[in-house]
Amino acid sequence: MSQPVGDIGLIGLAVMGQNLILNMNDKGFTVVAYNRTTSKVDAFLANEAKGTKIQGAHSVEELVSKLKRPRKIILLVKAGPAVDDFIRQLEPHLEKGDIIIDGGNSHYPDTIRRSKELESKGLLFVGSGVSGGEEGARYGPSLMPGGSPAAWPAIKEIFQATAAQVNGEPCCDWVGEGGAGHYVKMVHNGIEYGDMQLIAEAYDILKRGLGLHEDEIADIFNNWNKGVLDSFLIEITANILKFKDDDGEPLVPKILDQAGQKGTGKWTAIAALDAGMPVTLIGEAVFARCLSSLKEERIRASKVIAGPQKEAFKGDKKQFIDDLEQALYASKIISYTQGFMLMRQTAKDLGWTLNYAGIARMWRGGCIIKSVFLGDIAAAYQKNSNLESLLFDDFFNKAAHKAQPGWRRIIAQAVLWGIPTPAFSTALAFFDGYRSEVVPANLLQAQRDYFGAHTFRVVPGKENTKLKLGEDIRTYHKLPCLPFLTCYIG
Repeated sequence: MSQPVGDIGLIGLAVMGQNLILNMNDKGFTVVAYNRTTSKVDAFLANEAKGTKIQGAHSVEELVSKLKRPRKIILLVKAGPAVDDFIRQLEPHLEKGDIIIDGGNSHYPDTIRRSKELESKGLLFVGSGVSGGEEGARYGPSLMPGGSPAAWPAIKEIFQATAAQVNGEPCCDWVGEGGAGHYVKMVHNGIEYGDMQLIAEAYDILKRGLGLHEDEIADIFNNWNKGVLDSFLIEITANILKFKDDDGEPLVPKILDQAGQKGTGKWTAIAALDAGMPVTLIGEAVFARCLSSLKEERIRASKVIAGPQKEAFKGDKKQFIDDLEQALYASKIISYTQGFMLMRQTAKDLGWTLNYAGIARMWRGGCIIKSVFLGDIAAAYQKNSNLESLLFDDFFNKAAHKAQPGWRRIIAQAVLWGIPTPAFSTALAFFDGYRSEVVPANLLQAQRDYFGAHTFRVVPGKENTKLKLGEDIRTYHKLPCLPFLTCYIG
C-alpha cells in the first residue's frame, strides 16, 4: 500500500466543500476529497481540481487510507442525521487520536453529544463554524472551531492558514470546549439576522419615509460605509440597491417581501430564552421575518386597517439622514452587546472558557458580519476580558450617548409615519431598560404573588413594611379571596 499523502480529508462536494478544498490546496495542503455520489469526485478532479495536488477517494475506507496520522476529516454535509451517518461510517476505519470535524451548521447540543460519544471511544471531535459563504470558503472564511481541545494542535496550522486574514492575523482561533464552536457560529448568525433587519428598516425609512429613489439610498449607504458603519453588509446593500433589471428599473422593489430563514436565528432566540438573557433585537429580527411571511394577510390588513395620515417630511433632510446613521450604529451596538452577554451567560452555565476578544477578531473578516466595528469590540474585551456589557466600555458608552438624540428622533418619526421599526425600537427599549435603576418589575412580582403565591423580596432598607412575613394583605385592603401576598427579606 502506498504511503498516505493527505494532510486532511473532506466529505461533501457541494460548492462550499469544493471551494474549501481548493482554498486549502492553494495554501499548500494536500486534500483528499470524497462524496457519497462518487461521480462527483471524478467530475471535480477532472474540472475544478484539475492540475492540483487534490486527491480523490471512492469510499470512506479509501479516504481514510490516504490520510496521514492523526487523520483529520472535515464533514461538509447537511446538518442532522447525515452527520451522524458519516461518523458511523468513519468510526470502524479510524484509530485513537484521529479527528472528525463537522463544518456544517449543526445545532450545538448535537455537537456536545458527538464530542462526548467520540471522546469515549478515543476519537476527537471538532464542531467548527464556517462563515463567509461560497466566496469565503474559496478565498478565506471565518472559522470557529471548538470541541475536543486535544484536536486543536493538529488542525491549527491548516485552519489558520485557510481562514481569512486581517492585518496579518487569521480569522480563526480555538473557541472552546464541547459545542462552543457551533454555539458561537449560531450567535454569529443571530447577529447577522439583526444586522440585516436594521439595514432593512433604515432602507424602509428612507424609501417610504423620505420618498427617496434606490439610487439615492445606495449613495447614502456608500457614504455610511466610509464611517463607523463600514462593513460587508452595508457595502453589498449599496451594490444591491444600484442594481438594475433589464428594463433599467431597480431590482429591489420587484422582489417579493417574504423573507426566508434556515433556523440559526431562531436557535439563538430560543437559546436566549433558555439562558434568561434579553437578546431582544435578534428575537425581533426573527419575528420580522415571520411577519413578512404573512403576505396575503398583510395585503388584506392593508385594506381594512388604517394608519396615520402620511405627511411629507418638512425637516432638515441631511440631519435626518445623519440621525439615521447614528440610530443604526447605536442599535448595532445594542445587538452585539446582547449577543456577547448571551455567550457569556452560556459559557458560565456550561463551564466553557471563551475568549471574547478572540471571537470578535474571528469575525473581522471572511464572514457576513465582518466590519471595522468588530475591531473596536475586540479592543474592548482585550482591555477587560470580564466586561459584563459593551455599554460599560468607554468607547461604546460614549458612542451610545452621542447617538442617543438622533436615535430617539428617528424612532419617534417612524412611529408618526406608521413605519414599523421592530429592531430599532427594541434596541432603544433595551438601552432604556438597562440604564434604569428601577423598572416596574416590583408591580409584576406583587401581581405574581397575588394570584400565584410566588412571594417577593423587599427593597433593602424598606423591611419595616406594613405587610409582615406571611401576613394576608386582604386584611388591609379587603381584597377578594385569592392567594395570600407573602414576602421575605432578601
